Order: sequence, then structure tokens, then C-alpha cells
Amino acid sequence: MKFEKEEPEDFTEIEVLLDHAFGLGRTNLSSYQLRVGNKPVKALSLVAREENGSISGTIRFWPIKVGQSKSNVLLLGPIAVHPIRQGEGFGSHLIWEGIFNARSLGWEAILLVGDEPYYSKFGFSVLRTVEFPPPTDPNRVLCLELINGTRNLLKGKVKPPS
Repeated sequence: MKFEKEEPEDFTEIEVLLDHAFGLGRTNLSSYQLRVGNKPVKALSLVAREENGSISGTIRFWPIKVGQSKSNVLLLGPIAVHPIRQGEGFGSHLIWEGIFNARSLGWEAILLVGDEPYYSKFGFSVLRTVEFPPPTDPNRVLCLELINGTRNLLKGKVKPPS
């Protein structure tokens, strides 16, 4: 397995993988509202590629704004691993590499909507001071602070960058 940057020609295969992992209704999720008209951060969009070139995993990060904060914040997601490769650590590798690269590029925090028991191993915890587009369960809004003190600055509505 190779982990490398997503290429434009990977788009269709990634979309098929995401449909397979999350179902065709995935674009109705509230976090997708933050991706409309937004572009993922190219340097942080990664794939897990098999020796034959097929894609077994993907992760994307998107720039977002939180309230009046000037902090450089990312939205993590989607992250997906093909069901036949789940449990092999590819998803964790994509997340760790994405976190490392985001920190290296000067991003200050990463938000996502997910299960805290899973994402806490990467340092994410619930952040109750922000509001994602509805319907979003506030108990699933998680934050990883990349620069100390950023978490305390994140208050208000989460929206795409203007």
C-alpha cells in the first residue's frame, strides 16, 4: 500500500469509494453543506493506493471559518476505507498523516463530525462552542487543537470560507 496525494484523475474512483462506504445519500449530511463551493486543501487530500493502482482509502480536509475567529481551521472528512481493507490501519494512517501535514502547513485546528470514542485516539474531543449546519448532533462535533489556545477561540457558526 502506498499513501500519496490525491490526483485529479482519482476523482471518479474516490466518489465511487465514498458512495460505497457511506451510501448514495452521503451528500445530504450536514457537513457536506460546508463543502459546497469550497475546495479541499490539495496538499492534505490523500489516498491509500494498492500496488495495482486502485484506491482503497481516502481523506480530505477543507478550509472553514468559525464565527468571528481568524484562526486557520480545517474540516476533516470524508475519510473512507474500502470495506475489504477496514481494520488494517489504513484509515488511522491517513488521519495521522493528515494531522502531521496540517500542523506542518500552519493550520491551527481541525474539526469533524464523528464518534468521539474512535477519534479521541488522535486527540479529538467534543467542542460545544461551535454550531454546525443542522441537523448535527452537538455531541459529535469534535476538535483537535494543532496550536495551543486555538480551541478557546472557536465560537459560533461553522461556515465555508468567504
